[in-house]
Amino acid sequence: MSDLPRKAVTRTVKLAALPLGIAGRATWGLGKRIGGKSAEIVARELQQRTADQLFRTLGELKGGAMKFGQALSVFESALPEELAGPYRAALTKLQEAAPPLPAATVHKVLAERLGEDWRDLFEEFEDKPAAAASIGQVHRAVWHDGREVAVKVQYPGAGEALLSDLKQLSRFAGLLGPLMPGMEIKPVITELRERVTEELDYELEAEAQRSHADAFEGDADVVVPDVVHQGDQVLVTEWLEGTPLSQVIADGTQEERDRAGQLLARFLFSGPARTGLLHADPHPGNFRLVCGADGRTRLGVLDFGTVDRLPGGWPKPIGRSLRMTLDGDAEGVYGHLCAEGFVKKSIELDPDAVLDYLKPIIEPAEAEEFTFTRPWLRGQAARIADPRSPAHQLGRQINLPPSYVLIHRVTLSTIGVLCQLGSTVRLRDELEAWLPGFLPAE
Repeated sequence: MSDLPRKAVTRTVKLAALPLGIAGRATWGLGKRIGGKSAEIVARELQQRTADQLFRTLGELKGGAMKFGQALSVFESALPEELAGPYRAALTKLQEAAPPLPAATVHKVLAERLGEDWRDLFEEFEDKPAAAASIGQVHRAVWHDGREVAVKVQYPGAGEALLSDLKQLSRFAGLLGPLMPGMEIKPVITELRERVTEELDYELEAEAQRSHADAFEGDADVVVPDVVHQGDQVLVTEWLEGTPLSQVIADGTQEERDRAGQLLARFLFSGPARTGLLHADPHPGNFRLVCGADGRTRLGVLDFGTVDRLPGGWPKPIGRSLRMTLDGDAEGVYGHLCAEGFVKKSIELDPDAVLDYLKPIIEPAEAEEFTFTRPWLRGQAARIADPRSPAHQLGRQINLPPSYVLIHRVTLSTIGVLCQLGSTVRLRDELEAWLPGFLPAE
């Protein structure tokens, strides 16, 4: 691959091959069954082939296609195990790696953005990328003052590719449904499209990262690498050594899983209170477990390209609604949801039914500590996704105000990662410490 595939027609053909490939494999599977193979074996082969194609296509295209794959990857915990298994390995690869751009292309971008003498800025620069993501790849280097740094280089044509992919994926949303049964694909793609401009702007990302680095400087639980240099399409930050969260998910000890989960919950709820910003890309590739000189494990946080601006921290209505739900105050919760726009004025719902809908979802906040598991998340997803269930019918009548869309996705994504980790977390402690309106005294 000589460059990021940019021609819309080329990318469209590759993306169209995903649902077409699913249909073709279904026909192939029928033939295998007629030929005598068991349905179970054929289904497993179909799922594995689909997973392989998914990673190959989204990984090669990078851009919005890969961004979409990363967004899906945190929700695999909600799938039935027979479906999740084949996809898990393929989607996890998208969190940490993708086919890299050749060194010549990287050097060209650096020369254009940092100047022809860009090498003078570094004592060392590794041509092989340490990580590759949806719109850029990261190279390990040593800055001219001796600091180890991460150099994030945006792919040439990344903006064009992002918009093209997400436009095409939106068209194919109905056909892509089989990749993630029970999940609405189109809202995910729509929300990703709305964040394209911010994602491409490394100046905004640098500002958000500096804010977090300042707020968490010297923190006992969270570490954020500081920004060293920022330019158009190039961002240089301090290097952060640690164990990727994807590796902890794959083979971490239970102690590591629990620690990672607690810190992830702490960062989710404390970040907006301390910075006025919500880190809005919580997939495992953006987190590390970092062991400090004092032997204490901290959560390393990367990639601030997508943030939600919450100047007053978490919105107080969230904490109040959660507290009322825990207290079983059906009328109070319903009135609060109506006032905040979650229930449109043209719709009338039974407050007790609304409370019954919410209670299972907030179970992690009810206990002193809660173990997040894939079976628990699958149960929640099945309850809400089943068209025959009262929860599904009620859920379709609840509105999500625009100001809560990103908060909702980030919270769900974080819960997905906690379930991948299988962490036991004292979530209520974090809510009491950081969520306005949650404490009864308030």
